[in-house]
Amino acid sequence: MSTTGNGGGGARRAGTAGGAAARARLRRAARPAAPQPPSGRRRGGPADPGSAQPVQSAPTLAVPESGVQPGLRSRPGRPFPGGPADAGPGLGAPPGGSLLDMLKVAIAILDTSGRVVLWSPAAEELLGWPSELLVGRRIDELIPDQEQVARIRAAIQGALRNGRWAGHAELRDRDARPVAVDARISLLVDGDGTPFLQVSLAEAAAVRAVERDLAVRDALFEQSPLGIAILDGDLRYTAVNQTLAQMNGVALEDHVGRTTGETLPERAADEITAIQRQVLATGEPVIDVTLASPVTTRPGYRSISYSRMTDRSGRVLGISGTVMDVTERYRAVAKVEHARRRLSLLNEFGSRVGDLLDAARIAQELASSVVPRLTDHSAVILLQAVAHGDDLPRHGHDRRTSLLQLGTASVQDGPEVEVMLRRGARITFAEDSTCGRVLRTGVPELLSGADQLDDVTYPGDPKMQAARDLGVHSMLVVPLRARGIVIGLLLVSRAGYREGFDRDDLAFTVELADRAGSSLDNARLYARERTAALTLQRTLLPQQVPQPTGVEVAYRYVPGSSGTEVGGDWFDVIPLPGDRTALVVGDVMGHGLRAAATMGRLRTAVRVLAALDLPPDVLLRHVHELADDLAQGPDEALLATCVYAVFDPGTAKLTVAKAGHIPPVLVVPGEEAVEPTRTGGPLPGGAGRILDLPSGAPLGVGGVPFESVELKIPEGSLLALCTDGLVESRDKDLDVGLGRLITVLQEPYASIQAACEAVLDTMEQGREPDDVALLLARLGHGQAGTPTAGWTLPAEPTAVSRARRLVRSTLTEWGVEDLTDTAELLVSELVTNAVRYASAPIGVRLTLGETLLAEISDPLPDPPRERHAAEADEGGRGLELVHRLALHWGARAEGIGKVVWFELALPGTERA
Repeated sequence: MSTTGNGGGGARRAGTAGGAAARARLRRAARPAAPQPPSGRRRGGPADPGSAQPVQSAPTLAVPESGVQPGLRSRPGRPFPGGPADAGPGLGAPPGGSLLDMLKVAIAILDTSGRVVLWSPAAEELLGWPSELLVGRRIDELIPDQEQVARIRAAIQGALRNGRWAGHAELRDRDARPVAVDARISLLVDGDGTPFLQVSLAEAAAVRAVERDLAVRDALFEQSPLGIAILDGDLRYTAVNQTLAQMNGVALEDHVGRTTGETLPERAADEITAIQRQVLATGEPVIDVTLASPVTTRPGYRSISYSRMTDRSGRVLGISGTVMDVTERYRAVAKVEHARRRLSLLNEFGSRVGDLLDAARIAQELASSVVPRLTDHSAVILLQAVAHGDDLPRHGHDRRTSLLQLGTASVQDGPEVEVMLRRGARITFAEDSTCGRVLRTGVPELLSGADQLDDVTYPGDPKMQAARDLGVHSMLVVPLRARGIVIGLLLVSRAGYREGFDRDDLAFTVELADRAGSSLDNARLYARERTAALTLQRTLLPQQVPQPTGVEVAYRYVPGSSGTEVGGDWFDVIPLPGDRTALVVGDVMGHGLRAAATMGRLRTAVRVLAALDLPPDVLLRHVHELADDLAQGPDEALLATCVYAVFDPGTAKLTVAKAGHIPPVLVVPGEEAVEPTRTGGPLPGGAGRILDLPSGAPLGVGGVPFESVELKIPEGSLLALCTDGLVESRDKDLDVGLGRLITVLQEPYASIQAACEAVLDTMEQGREPDDVALLLARLGHGQAGTPTAGWTLPAEPTAVSRARRLVRSTLTEWGVEDLTDTAELLVSELVTNAVRYASAPIGVRLTLGETLLAEISDPLPDPPRERHAAEADEGGRGLELVHRLALHWGARAEGIGKVVWFELALPGTERA
């Protein structure tokens, strides 16, 4: 058997002169050398450097201390025992980078007797022996013991017989250290038939490492559960494992030599090819990129990773890639992410409606929250009772149940969407329809397929026809429940190519609807309670505000924004005798129904006391004395503020007192202002100021006396009374709000009503959610042309007859002679009482307006007291006559005295 091999510049075949010379040298080198003496010294003269000399056996090798010159191929050379001292320079090592360089395969050529004919540079590097010292010597001189020598000789004989031998051996390097090698011996025959032996030597440890690496590579490549691919610089497959072939559905042999684009479907191949090119160009690895499976027969998801491959010299060889089926992982992660998104949607919806107490807004938030994350179209349908804050029906739902579509949302716009999802539309349904069943039973339903849409409401419903035109193919009809009662429906639908609803979607929508149902029911209860509270509050406020003589009033009441917690603010306009008017604004501390009820009781007490025509400070003192009876409860004290003002248009005087309340604002027209019209005319504006009044303690506090202040009011002045909700804010002082109010009222307006609106428009957006009561009054000097007459009489008996004459003549002059007898009688009775008990002048004044008003004043502060006189009594009948004959009568304090007054209806009027 003839085998060729590399002998480190070994024999070439005959055929040229150079080949013949080489064969001659080989034959000369193969001749046996002359025996050497045991000492290892050469015989004869100087040794020929090129001649081959035998060496001693391995145990007797003697290594001189001198070495070879620097620059040889391997370790610093030392002379072989008995050889020349200078072995000469060696050849330079070839550049590394290949597997042979890693294994350091050494080649030696032996003759049939085991003598070294050629010794390669790799062998010199492996064992440290230069060829100059080994050529011509037997190879067994490098073997450390005789047993190994015998094995090598047997191996040589076996190779000569069989043509080859393979096995392990242990040689000795130049430093006498054993080196385990993996050896291969092959028989070579030249052109002349001369046999030689080629010995290939590799370090056993390196061979084992390479074998182990190859085994690991084979195991990793062939047995790995991951798909593995090797691609060259043209991105063509050079190797793939069976796992990847099965993933791609393409045989192993059909991968090799092809690109990804030639192997996989076009859509998937384009994306993968782009990644491969990026990795090959940049060298940056791509790790764990999840893509959909390119094979339709094996749907799922894959994780791909690619990295660039280079050899030891840095040359780019291609890329390697791994593919892992991550379908289960992806679906598990997707399921977790799906659950997280849904939980996020629930939390987001809860936060969006958590502070809402309006059913329509909650319905709209519910509809908007599920589009587009859950559905393409959504509608929220509520019972009319829920929308309006009424009580829930006690009977089951039927086709007569009134439903309103209050929340809608869609991923698109258009006429079909407008028809299907019109906000505020009244919804009707058949009793055997899907909506009817869900309303009756409270069991949600999942509709799949456009053919089931006809059964949602009633046959021929335009909304369902619009849904079909939009491509709706899947719908959920879910009840909105509160305390076990169905209060509405949530309809969600998917259209187009979107995947239909499943049972998980239904369960999630039911959970969302249950949360929304609780919020909607809270909104319904809130609306009902708020309506009840506002109704109570409105009934306690003035139902009709009069427009007294000489005063034009405008008012606004704005409930606070804190739900059913209505406030205790109130205002009132109370006509008083003598064309006088009482203006009242108050505020009961606290909120809620109890505060509103207390406000009603306090307002009633003020009106009752105002009917007694008490001065403002006296009235507030009496109200304060009733504080315990007016309190909200036995354990809670009354705490309220109030301002009470009385305006007399006849005298143009304003008397004001307050109990811890915000001071009034007075705006006086400028001198250049045209005479204002007292009713319905424009406001000219003017200069505003805060009335400086004694503060007084709030009602129910006590310890501070109430004081009245009397002011002379110019014609057409504007008086503003308000509660603190108008001028107070959480971050500004009260003076800022009052200053803003003055600034607004100083401007001219078309009417007093317009001034009210302007004041409300300037309220602070960040103010506390408190009620606001505003009362504006334009103060005049009575109606133009109103007849008035007055006299001062001495406190003498003659004053009675004089008063009768003055009254008769005045009434005759005014043309109301029909009232003369009654007026004379009543004036004489009252003047008689004043003369009897007073010692100072007596005042008499007549005013002809809508009624005839007679006022008799005296300096005594004690009011007259009506009593029933017996038949034998000579007196005590004056006030009884006044009570019987007058339309109204009363007494009021004025200065240090009092005024007793009565009114008579004019002939021909409704009062008469």
